[in-house]
Amino acid sequence: MGKKRLLGLFAVLIGIVLLTACGGGKKGIAIGPAASETNSVTKQILKAYGVEDGDYTAFQEGFGDAADQVQDGNIDISFGILGLPAGSIENLHASAGDVMMLELSDDAIAYMEENTGYRRHTIPADTYDFLENDIETVTAYAILMANTNTISEELGYQLAKLMVENSDEITHNQGKQMTLENALNGAEDLPIHPGAARYYEEQGLSFDNPIAELNVSDDKSELILGTGSSGGTYYPLGGEMANVWNNHIDSISVTNQETGASIENMASIRDDKMDLGMSVHVPALDAINGEGEFSEGAVENAAFIGHIYPEVVQIITRESTGIKSLDELKK
Repeated sequence: MGKKRLLGLFAVLIGIVLLTACGGGKKGIAIGPAASETNSVTKQILKAYGVEDGDYTAFQEGFGDAADQVQDGNIDISFGILGLPAGSIENLHASAGDVMMLELSDDAIAYMEENTGYRRHTIPADTYDFLENDIETVTAYAILMANTNTISEELGYQLAKLMVENSDEITHNQGKQMTLENALNGAEDLPIHPGAARYYEEQGLSFDNPIAELNVSDDKSELILGTGSSGGTYYPLGGEMANVWNNHIDSISVTNQETGASIENMASIRDDKMDLGMSVHVPALDAINGEGEFSEGAVENAAFIGHIYPEVVQIITRESTGIKSLDELKK
């Protein structure tokens, strides 16, 4: 075999290796941890654009870790379901300097409204310094769910009451969303914990949700609150919520636990590994009804305690990627 031919074959092999290492030119997308609502909703959004699993390289990272990799250039796009404004996005822009937010098309929003519990939401341009225009996306609600095997009526009452009446003790941006006016946002069609129901009735709120049945044998003093990844909204906010309860309810100690968020939290409540769990209302409803990720079995021991804040889908990239729309991901 001639020297030129050998060199040619060597060059081809090097090209194949580099192409494989770079994912064959595919964009790297952080779709969220496997047991998270971010993962589920990201796949739905990509489906709305006709983007299939093989069209991109998936990274199952929490938003905090994903943001670090976006900054390093290892991930091109990261999906997050976060409050407004999201500190992790502000921090990323402060470090990278060229963050961009991708919006959803009207067709994609219509698809999401038809096939999920998410609804259109406009992120105002003044939400972040780097935005030049309003961003069209979709939103749901973050809510608190309780294990009906471990949270008594009186404790459920106190948890709901403190979320509303002592939310001013929370310094996180989303603490201001825990008001009586918002208290039942995301509760639609979910069973309500009888303790929470009693508090809301006392405050003059009306609802027609079923009241959950309790199966509490002994009052626990050590409680676990499932949140989300440390770089998202759930974990730091959950820590402050736990502090409020701990400061005002002498009989309990609540510990916030980092998790994969909604789906993992609902599954952990089902398995009696968790007492309280933060969740987007959409997977919580799937869990109760035995649909979606819970098609193999409904979660029968979970009940709504209260609304936490609006969950907004935020999709970020960097100007350096050259990506301006999710349409560009189609093969």
